[in-house]
Amino acid sequence: MRRATADRPSGQLQQRRIRVLVVDDSALVRQLLRTIIDAQPDMRCVGVAKHAAMALQMVQTLAPDVLTLDIEMPGMSGLELLERLMHSQPLPVVMISAQTCEGAETTLRALEMGAVDFVLKPRIGVADGLHQLAQALVEKIRAAAQANVASSRHHGLSMEADHAVQAGNTPAHSEIAAGTRDMAGGACRYQATATQLVAIGASTGGTDAIRTVLQGLPETIPPVVIVQHMPAGFTRSFAARLDADCALRVCEARDGDVLRAGHAYVAPGGLHLRVQKSGTSLVARLAESELVMHHRPSVDVLFRSALLATARHTIAVLLTGMGTDGAQALRALRQAGAYTIAQDAASSVVYGMPREAALLDAAVDILPLAQIAAAVVRHALSE
Repeated sequence: MRRATADRPSGQLQQRRIRVLVVDDSALVRQLLRTIIDAQPDMRCVGVAKHAAMALQMVQTLAPDVLTLDIEMPGMSGLELLERLMHSQPLPVVMISAQTCEGAETTLRALEMGAVDFVLKPRIGVADGLHQLAQALVEKIRAAAQANVASSRHHGLSMEADHAVQAGNTPAHSEIAAGTRDMAGGACRYQATATQLVAIGASTGGTDAIRTVLQGLPETIPPVVIVQHMPAGFTRSFAARLDADCALRVCEARDGDVLRAGHAYVAPGGLHLRVQKSGTSLVARLAESELVMHHRPSVDVLFRSALLATARHTIAVLLTGMGTDGAQALRALRQAGAYTIAQDAASSVVYGMPREAALLDAAVDILPLAQIAAAVVRHALSE
C-alpha cells in the first residue's frame, strides 16, 4: 500500500485537435458523426471508413487518436475489427451501440476486448436523441483521447483471474485462508458482520476493473454494492456477466433487496442506488431522482448513503473513470473513519475520478488494480 499524489494529465493532446476516424457502414451515420466531431473546437474527423478493410488501411495511413466503431457491419464485424486492432495496433475505440438486449451483450463483449467506452444510437422518433448522441459522443471521445489503452486490455490477466477464481487461489482468497484458519479444525471462520459494506464506484474503463476486483473477493466478503456509469438496459447484462465470472453472486439491485454477504448488487442504469439501515440489516433503495454529478446512477449518491448507513464500517473503492463523481463523498467517508481506496494512475483507463480523490486526500490507499481485492479482504478481516 502507498500514499501517493495525483498525477497531472499530459497536456500533449490539449495542444492540438483530437484526430478521429469514423467507421460505420451507414453513409448517413458517417456524415452525422463527422458533422458532430468537426463542430468541436478540440477535435476533427480525419476520415470515414465504410467497412473494416478500409478502416485497417486508414488507421495505418492517418494515425488517428481515437476511432469510433459501429458494432454491426457487413463482412468483418466491429468486434472482429476491434480484436485485430487490439492485437496489432491498439488505439482508443468508442463503440457505437444499438439500444437492444443483443446490442448490450455485444457492447459489453467489446469493452472486455479493449474498447474504452460506448455511445448509444438515438432511437427513431426521440426528439432530443441527436442532441444526446452529440453530447455523449464528444465527451467520450475526449476521455478516450486521454485513455491508457494498455490498461483497458486485460485479456491475459482476466483469463488468469478466471482460472484463479475457479481454483480458489487469488491473493484475496489466500488472505482469507491464512487469516481465518481455525487452528484446531482447519475451518475458515470469517463471516461478515451485518453492518459491514463494500461500496465500489467506476465509470470509463470500469467494467473490466470491477470484474477484476470482484474476482478476487471470496464468498464470505460483506455485501458489495456497485455503481458503474451505464445506461438502462445494459446493467442487467453487465451483472449477469459478472455473476458468471465471479465466486460472488452478482445481480442487478432491486428496491428493497436485503443485502447479504457474498452477494454483489449493481445499480440499475437510470436509477440511483442507496443503502439504508433497517434494524440489523442493510437494504437497497432505488430512486429515479435528479442527476447527481451529471449521472444517474451516481457514485456520490451511493457513497453518501453508505456514510449514513455504515460509516466507518464501510470499505469504499473508487475506480477508473472520467469526471469527479464519488471523490467528495469518498473524502467524507474517510473523515468518518471508513477505509477508502482509489485506483492508481498507471492501472486506470481514465485517471479522472480516482485522480480527484487523490487531490482531495480522500483515499487511505492509492493502489494498482491488481492489489485492490486483497486490500479489501485484509481490511474486512481486521474489523
